[in-house]
Amino acid sequence: MNPFVKLMRPLNCLISSFSVPIVMITLFGTDFVSRQTLLFTAIGMMVVFFFTAAGNTLNDYMDRKTDEINHPGRPIPSGKVEPKTALVYSGVMFGIGVILSFLLELWIPQIIVASAVILMIAYETRFKKEGLAGNLIISALTGMVFIFGGSIYGKLYLPTLLGLLAFLATVGREIVKDIQDLKGDINRKTFPMRVGPRKAEMTASFFIVGGVILSPFPYIFGSLSLSYLLVVLVADAIFIYSLLLLKSAERSQKFIKLAMVIALIAFLIGGLI
Repeated sequence: MNPFVKLMRPLNCLISSFSVPIVMITLFGTDFVSRQTLLFTAIGMMVVFFFTAAGNTLNDYMDRKTDEINHPGRPIPSGKVEPKTALVYSGVMFGIGVILSFLLELWIPQIIVASAVILMIAYETRFKKEGLAGNLIISALTGMVFIFGGSIYGKLYLPTLLGLLAFLATVGREIVKDIQDLKGDINRKTFPMRVGPRKAEMTASFFIVGGVILSPFPYIFGSLSLSYLLVVLVADAIFIYSLLLLKSAERSQKFIKLAMVIALIAFLIGGLI
């Protein structure tokens, strides 16, 4: 694979970009959508694609020293891409994402994209090694993808709720992942390191339970159908089960990830059926 393409991690970018059509399906279901809506969906996907690619490249630039040991085959430590070149490459892709957002008619998507760029840079340069703050930022970026998707169509209520649920679940999973890596993390001060694994488990549980409590709201307020509720209850059960496995952080975070996927399917089904 071309080293510049490898820096982007295109599969990861593609998966992230599909959050936009997922939001579109959740909002419009089987209703007819105009050519303009489809065009904005395509532009939104490109914005998310380039933003994710820029963030991945910036991550490799910031981690270039540790990658010399942990991932020597990556483009920067292997010498296939110069560090300064990678930094410029990341900046260009951030710029492309911002410019593409101006092709959307509404101003809210542009504010979200600009805010996301600032948060990503702050995360990589300052908060990545600062425990809970880093977890919160990366989780906020995950939730903002869905809010951005809704803002394209001028619809914020349901996408914001979806983004909030994604945020809560991601915070919980990020903390559990840090518990899992407690012995191996030597170059950063993670949240479990600061407060201990027990308090970290309680904090992760707080965020995940918060998501479970909020998950029925789209049905309660009539935004999504009964089919959504039935599927999301399955996700909720898996979320709760994952909390019972916290003593085995590796298994717990895998079940959290599974529950997140099922919750996303619930939103899709709720919009279609």
